Amino acid sequence: MSETIFFAHPTAVIDQGCTIGKGTKIWHFSHVMPNCVIGEGCNLGQNVVISTGVVLGKNVKVQNNVSIYTGVTCDDDVFLGPSMVFTNVINPRSAINRKNEFAKTNVGKGASIGANATIICGHSIGEYAFIGAGAVITKNVPPYSLWVGNPAKQMGWISEYGHRLKFNKDNIAICEESKVKYKLVSGKVKKVKK
Repeated sequence: MSETIFFAHPTAVIDQGCTIGKGTKIWHFSHVMPNCVIGEGCNLGQNVVISTGVVLGKNVKVQNNVSIYTGVTCDDDVFLGPSMVFTNVINPRSAINRKNEFAKTNVGKGASIGANATIICGHSIGEYAFIGAGAVITKNVPPYSLWVGNPAKQMGWISEYGHRLKFNKDNIAICEESKVKYKLVSGKVKKVKK
């Protein structure tokens, strides 16, 4: 465990060999396993499990009852809603050891995954994407996209502030809160630089 300053509730279990960034908070009944990396300013809610080899960037918010399994990485500013689920094996069987088959899943910077959503392993969630509550993700998710349903389908585009983007005839949209412009080109959204 690193020598940085972080908070851990007395009921939390922090195994040796993990790295935890300054200002991180780990709440009731959570378990942080060896050889994982948790960035600065993260918040792990009640009953969270961080498995071996997981990497969380800075300012990742993990709500109650989330298990982040080996093979998952989350970039900075990711939000993981209550009881959302990651998987790490495509065809799990109790009697067959598949630890050498863990599939990788990356959640991009600023992405949000809603309560009770399920992310099937081996897929990437693009930066600032928004996964609705209860959605089941079975494919890669582009940056700035909004997904809902089971199986999840893309329902539109979303800004870095979490607002639906409505594109005009020139394929330009403006976030209602930040006033930042976005452009849709060849099925991809990019922030317009000033």
